[in-house]
Amino acid sequence: MARSAASSRGILLSVAYDGRPFAGFARQRDQRTVSGELLGALRAIDPAIREIRGASRTDAGVHARDQRVAFDTAAPLPPRGWVLATARHLPDEIVIRRAAVVRVGYSPRFESLRKRYRYLVLRDLVRDPFLIRRAWRVEGLTDDAIERARAETPAAKGTHDFAAFRTSADERTSTVRTLYGLELSLDPADPRLVRIDVEGNAFLHNMVRILVGTLMDVARGYLAPGAIARALASLDRRDAGITAPPDGLYLEHIHLRDNGQDPWPTGPSGGSSEGDAAPEDTPPTGDAAPAEPGAETDAGGEASARPGADAGDEASVRPGAGAPLLPDR
Repeated sequence: MARSAASSRGILLSVAYDGRPFAGFARQRDQRTVSGELLGALRAIDPAIREIRGASRTDAGVHARDQRVAFDTAAPLPPRGWVLATARHLPDEIVIRRAAVVRVGYSPRFESLRKRYRYLVLRDLVRDPFLIRRAWRVEGLTDDAIERARAETPAAKGTHDFAAFRTSADERTSTVRTLYGLELSLDPADPRLVRIDVEGNAFLHNMVRILVGTLMDVARGYLAPGAIARALASLDRRDAGITAPPDGLYLEHIHLRDNGQDPWPTGPSGGSSEGDAAPEDTPPTGDAAPAEPGAETDAGGEASARPGADAGDEASVRPGAGAPLLPDR
């Protein structure tokens, strides 16, 4: 007997993944992707599931601790069942950390109020095998260099036109975004790791990676202090820094307008729902993603370019800078 459409409901997931083996989140023909693996696991439970709707289409190599994904189903499975039943069908690099009930047709992309990313930079003279493709190794980051980078951050906070901080592939007409935070700190457990935390209402394609690249270029003396302010004023991609590699980028949390009902698990092991109310005077936003390949951390994963190559983000080395500081592979 066919299940009635009236019995359908939406399920909202919090998904964590190691992005290293995948060609990004969004499904691509002949490529291994996070959404492809996830959809296959869900269809093993309910073959009638037609699609999944993600909140952010992360690039190849980008990681997530709290990606949000929704789908519709008529299967009479509680949130706990979705977390546990799909585990056996997912690769080790992907885990569903939380499930909750939402309305049919719920799309986390259009429920998103804020997104928070963290970028990890490793300041070490030698490679760390436990951090390869999990952090960008950059030499020469003294305490003074980090302070030079930190001095750049106030200019980026607030509402600005971030046209200089997007790739040439991003064709969205509106490039105004609001950053609520851009902070640099040392990991208290490992002072070799520089944490760059970025929170905003929405992001352009590779906006976080270009902000990070600009901070690192100022830190290393490749760009003069005030680079972020100059790029915001000129709207010229060439005034910003390189595009940092995807390796160190983590989608930390997406604050949603509706975080779902009857979640499981509800304790510390579940996907974080803390702070999911919008800050005051935060307008609701749904960051409209461009056609494939996608939006902010979303898509391309191109190698970092230096101003003076193309105005975009293709591979190059800064003239006169000596050996390039490449990500560990």
